[in-house]
Parts: sequence; structure tokens; C-alpha cells
Amino acid sequence: MKPDDANYPPDYPANKQPAIRVVMMPRDTNALGTIFGGVILSYIDLAAAIEAHKYHPGKLVTVAMDKIEFHQPVHVGDLVSLFTETAKVGRTSITVKIAVWAQRSRDRAEFVPVTEACATLVAVDENLKPTPVTRPGR
Repeated sequence: MKPDDANYPPDYPANKQPAIRVVMMPRDTNALGTIFGGVILSYIDLAAAIEAHKYHPGKLVTVAMDKIEFHQPVHVGDLVSLFTETAKVGRTSITVKIAVWAQRSRDRAEFVPVTEACATLVAVDENLKPTPVTRPGR
């Protein structure tokens, strides 16, 4: 199936490139056989850092992540895409919105929203103290 042949849901960000795209593997499962939520959380953290590094090339630490609610399970073989968008660039912090979608392995035409999050990262110096974001734009 070519990307332009896909029948995306109306809220799927088809016009954006994901920050991360990964196929879920058996090693990532929980006791129920679906993908462990912590695996998805770690990818959310990585995707936020990738987006934030567009604004600050130095060290960043994640200081907050808002409420995470999983809407759909993720299965082994699903292709998970994490889409990011910068919500705010402050003096020392960068807030990133992350949307997580799964393309089902059994039906590649099916795309389901998994979760969304908002993560705040802070620029830090060598002593891990907050420091100003060095590049306010791309």
C-alpha cells in the first residue's frame, strides 16, 4: 500500500513526518500480550527530546509530562508513529505536544490513535542547573 492509497482517519497527521516510527516487537509486551505502556512512554520522551533539540542543541532534561491515557492497545507488529509539535519555547524550557498513532500490522489501512501527551523539557548546564534556551527558532 502506498501512502497516498491510505484511508487516514480525519485527525491523523498525514501531512507531517513522525519524529519516531517503530515496529513493536515481542520483547516489548506485557503480561496481556500487548505492548507495555512504559515502552510507549519511553518513545514519547525520546520524541519530545528530538523536537526540543531543534531549539536547543545542548543538554535537556524532561521535567514534566501531563496525564497519559491510552485509548487503544498496541500489538506486536504494529507500526507506531510519534508526531511532535512545539507548543511553547520559554526562557529555559520547551514544551512539546506528542501524538501517538498505531498502524495495525494485520490491516495496514487501519490507523488508531493510541495516546497523546505534552512534555516539558528544561535546558541545563554542566551542573544540571537550568540555563537559557540558546536557539529560539529552527
